[in-house]
Amino acid sequence: MGRLMAIDYGKKRTGIAVTDPMKIIASGLCTVATKELGHWLVNYLLKEDVETIVVGEPKQMDYTDSELGGEITAFAKALQTQYPNIKVERVDERFTSKMAFQTMIDSGLNKRQRRNKALVDEIAATIILQSYMDRKNYL
Repeated sequence: MGRLMAIDYGKKRTGIAVTDPMKIIASGLCTVATKELGHWLVNYLLKEDVETIVVGEPKQMDYTDSELGGEITAFAKALQTQYPNIKVERVDERFTSKMAFQTMIDSGLNKRQRRNKALVDEIAATIILQSYMDRKNYL
């Protein structure tokens, strides 16, 4: 049984979240510099069994692509080509950064800790993964 992975792709940083092998809990894993993401994925996927990669799909309020939409679509297609045995799916990621920031407030993090954009990206990836799991009725 492979894990599920979510990617919150950004211009500078990319948040990564994964499930446990039983696909019960979505957890933030790390944040990777986007320019190093390809290399990081190769290394991670050699060590871990991942059955699905969920890539956040940034949309505007009117459902048109955001600024990075085309780049992220190309990234998702490249993932599917490079890893044909791993399912690549897209999930609407609107508001995930705001939800991540609110999660940080609710968790009691101070202002300095909340300025950590890498942590926001990691939490946003976790929210993307959890929404995918909820939609697909994982436990």
